[in-house]
Amino acid sequence: MPTSPSRSRLLATYAVALLVLGSGCSLFDDDDGDPDEPGPTPESPGVTITDAPPDALDGIRSALDRRAGAVRKGNESGFLAGLVPGDAGLRDQQQTYFENLLALPIATFTYTVDPSGLVRQGDDYWVVVDIALQLDGFDPEPVVSRDRFLFTPGRQPGTFRLASVTDEAWEAENGVQEQPWDEDKIVVVRGVGVLGVFDEGSVRAARPLIRSVERGISAVAGVVPSAWSQDVVVYALSNTAFLATLPNLPGDDPSALDGVAFPVFATPEGGDLVATRFVLHPRMLSEPGRARDRLVRHELTHVAIGEGDDDAPVWLSEGLAEYVSVQPLPPEKRTISEAAIEAARLGVTEMPADDSFNDAGTPGRASANYGIAWFACEYIAASYGEVSLWQLLSALNDPDADPDAVLLEQLGMNVRTLARKAGKLVLTTYDEPEPDPTPTDLPSDVPTDTPTDGSTTPATATPTATPG
Repeated sequence: MPTSPSRSRLLATYAVALLVLGSGCSLFDDDDGDPDEPGPTPESPGVTITDAPPDALDGIRSALDRRAGAVRKGNESGFLAGLVPGDAGLRDQQQTYFENLLALPIATFTYTVDPSGLVRQGDDYWVVVDIALQLDGFDPEPVVSRDRFLFTPGRQPGTFRLASVTDEAWEAENGVQEQPWDEDKIVVVRGVGVLGVFDEGSVRAARPLIRSVERGISAVAGVVPSAWSQDVVVYALSNTAFLATLPNLPGDDPSALDGVAFPVFATPEGGDLVATRFVLHPRMLSEPGRARDRLVRHELTHVAIGEGDDDAPVWLSEGLAEYVSVQPLPPEKRTISEAAIEAARLGVTEMPADDSFNDAGTPGRASANYGIAWFACEYIAASYGEVSLWQLLSALNDPDADPDAVLLEQLGMNVRTLARKAGKLVLTTYDEPEPDPTPTDLPSDVPTDTPTDGSTTPATATPTATPG
């Protein structure tokens, strides 16, 4: 099931950004840099840069400045000229990376060297680099990622060429989060307020998905009262490689998730929340329209709420996303999992706990939790008005808030009572009463191919009555 994290349970991704340009010795014979760009910022006092010659740091900064300038100008030959000659694998990878960057709407792209991260290796230098990337129209400010590059001296004194962008041990130790465009070829498809990142295996689904997100933005904006940009970046790839790299993945199982909304912060250390994006599991790309549209609206609700549910209970955050996702559907199309109905039959006495909400170890637990959380919100909206949901979210989005105290103050009930009400509403809405058994010796008039010992219970159920 879809989910979205808070800072305490975050799915952090480190897109890329910042801005600081350097000057120094020229890397190329022809100067294709921006002459009016600012020079390097001075190093912090007291920082020792190994035993590098005085011009080494300036030369590396100059190489990075020219590399960034080539991206901004769309100068592929200039970008590739900054690589060490003779490494076909590096050239191919960097050509793909350059083409990917050109496909993105880039507002800012720069590099900054960390002087304290400069390490000499013979005549070469490993250097820690902050990469600045701001997606125009989707990121209100740049976001910063961090990587480690290897530079080797060029033919001219004081010049350097890029020899490697990969140090797996360092990346693992420092939690580097790659983006889909860092390695493999991507295909970017735009819509109104939508930036879709696909690949060659998934782009066939691009147009229907983009239209789904466009409709979803309009639908969610009509329900969620918070102010948001109504712009979103969605990753829809043909494999789960990126999805699997998200830290603190609910259930630790990317195959069990249809989609995940994740925050994008300003720096690797955190800082401002710049955006919330979402990624879909590949199987959802070919899912029939209604199911996928509902999932898209669920994830867009997390995008719209942003930091507004960071400290709220997971049941409220996910319940609200489910509640919003079904609003465009007629009641008879609002399916719920059989696991949620079974949980209601057994009796719901507690709302799902945060740490086990997406429990992948117990079959059906997560889908039951989503259903109960959703119907807690349905009960509140039906009994107290939809505005009460948002008032409750505002009050509970506080790490010091006592959910029982807040619910007693706003609704006149505690969390356990709400859980019971939610369970009963699930049964009222979906659980058909068992027919009275009527013994008969007469054979059936209608033949069937269904085995008599087989289960005919669907994975989801449709309502027998209108919720509320």
